[in-house]
Amino acid sequence: MKQTSLSRYVKSMRKQYNLTQVELSEKSGVGLRFIREMEQGKSTLRLDKVNQILNLFGSEVGVVQINKNNS
Repeated sequence: MKQTSLSRYVKSMRKQYNLTQVELSEKSGVGLRFIREMEQGKSTLRLDKVNQILNLFGSEVGVVQINKNNS
């Protein structure tokens, strides 16, 4: 698995809040395996669980509009 911006963000925030993966799992209500897979950059993740984790850091994943130029 390749680290993504999401996986780097979660790992960085977890460390900033001085949390272990186990503590993040307990505080977010998400399984430890999910935390580990997320930090490792698993390509498919349940959005509701991702947001459970991100909510602890005052963030969430949402729709972002992108501009596509049809040249």
